[in-house]
Amino acid sequence: MTATPTRVRRTRTKAANPPNSVPPQASSPEAEFRRWKPSEVAALKLLPYSERVIREKCYKRLLFCHRDGGRITFTAEDLRRNAELGAQPAA
Repeated sequence: MTATPTRVRRTRTKAANPPNSVPPQASSPEAEFRRWKPSEVAALKLLPYSERVIREKCYKRLLFCHRDGGRITFTAEDLRRNAELGAQPAA
């Protein structure tokens, strides 16, 4: 009995966000229920840090964030609490 070759599995790629989609601003009503990625927080300048620094500070638990399933996300409340901390830009 010889082994038959198995079928190659094809994984579905996750559809990227369309280039025209803009996330809601932090002050809009929909933002209260939205989770922000570190890349979005850095791009929209919601915190005065780069994406990498935001991630490092979250790993060290210096910023308020959620680590759901190993992914770092921010709610509007987290961003407000971080602003109250008096986040300063790196010198």
